[in-house]
Amino acid sequence: MQVMFLSPEVWPFHRVGGLAEVAHDLPLALGARGHRVEVVTPKVKLPPELEETLETVPVTLEVPVSWRRHQAKVQRHRLGPGVTVWFINHDHLFDREGLYGNAYGDYEDNCERFIFYSRAALELALALDWRPQVVQANDWTVGLVPLYLKSLYASHPQLGTSASVMSVHNLANQGVFWHYDMPLTGLGWEHFHPEGIEFYGKINFLKAGLIFSELITTVSHSYAQEILAPQMGCGLEGVLAARRERLVAVLNGVDYQTWDPATDPHLAANYSAADLAPRRLCRAELRQALGLGQDTGRPLAAFVGRLLDRRGMDILAPAVERILDMGLELIFMGQGEDRYHALLTALARKRPGELAVHIGFDNALAHKIMAGADLLLMPSRFEPCGLHQMQAMRYGCIPVVRATGGLKDTVEDHQPQRPGVGFVFEPYSSEALLGALRRAVATYGQPQQWQGLMTRAMAKDFSWDSAAPRYEQIYQRAVALRQES
Repeated sequence: MQVMFLSPEVWPFHRVGGLAEVAHDLPLALGARGHRVEVVTPKVKLPPELEETLETVPVTLEVPVSWRRHQAKVQRHRLGPGVTVWFINHDHLFDREGLYGNAYGDYEDNCERFIFYSRAALELALALDWRPQVVQANDWTVGLVPLYLKSLYASHPQLGTSASVMSVHNLANQGVFWHYDMPLTGLGWEHFHPEGIEFYGKINFLKAGLIFSELITTVSHSYAQEILAPQMGCGLEGVLAARRERLVAVLNGVDYQTWDPATDPHLAANYSAADLAPRRLCRAELRQALGLGQDTGRPLAAFVGRLLDRRGMDILAPAVERILDMGLELIFMGQGEDRYHALLTALARKRPGELAVHIGFDNALAHKIMAGADLLLMPSRFEPCGLHQMQAMRYGCIPVVRATGGLKDTVEDHQPQRPGVGFVFEPYSSEALLGALRRAVATYGQPQQWQGLMTRAMAKDFSWDSAAPRYEQIYQRAVALRQES
């Protein structure tokens, strides 16, 4: 099958969240099954070692955005068998500090930037004579693409019959812009109404994708149910409910070639569920790298991710010192709100040797944390899927999670009479989180029970081998629905 895969983030070239890994891993899994996947992404600033892997393509795109036509260069990278990543190169719009914004917030011209990216991806297909059977649009930045395929590109023989799949990785991000930007879209005002892309008097990119795509996918079964209700529907629950027969859930996977403690080159020592002894060396290396004190055998817990309220920081941050007083040590790695940067840095100075903080994302350090920590904290307010808990389990790092979205679907709560793979709490509060941690500490004090917990967690299979066939079925169904229409 010929698939065009649109994502603004692709690992290792640019990453803001888990979408980058999905845009790398899923195409490779599909390519391994014999499909042809063209991944199209905007070109952002890259370090020299990645820049050197790109090949310039002798194509110049003329991309219409309102009355202007932007010129764009094209580069590519052969990601793997059957998979190529294509980079749309426009320095004025994308050669910036961040992909979506900077320290001061989202870029004011994001509407124009991502209309350009969406149109450029479709223009690239025309320039290279692609005839994709399916176009998979990931998140709001390409939410207009399903509508474009049925309007501006409907008469093109290459794209006029292409089916579209709108994949929602986080419904909270929708791409909402004021109605004065409507001319930038190139669409007529006949699309600006409540059954179209209008959203409380504004333009909503994601809404367009939800309405005009053949199928909608999201990244866990629990999240698919949660977004049908007002509490998690972010104003689009009515649109989703009207199309619930077209809403499909597929749990994200993990690339076990990259995330495998038996072969991971980032670790001080490799290990497996059959031989956990070398993990002690990983723990020692991690403690030394982060300046933690002498190892007293206390359980070591880590938080890896964005330092934001929706990731649970508003219930975790007030509990940090109480967690340390319970007999745990803590690691934070991530970037987010300045207030959390300042708070955690101050606490690390106050509690040296017990609390370590790394502001920013370091891939090698992420691997070392999974291999050296005992617990991974994910107290998210909501979590469409989550990848870190699945990566952690592969490494024998036990997740402590809130029962929401993909966390609920992947982590079975451990009880003395009902063995699980992690510790789950439900009320969104510091007290509920602390209660789960107390159970974790009590289990950690029973080495035989803890080893069984680690072994069960490491045996869980979240590989793309099970997710990729589901996407094949979704693509086939989308093509059939497009043909019917």
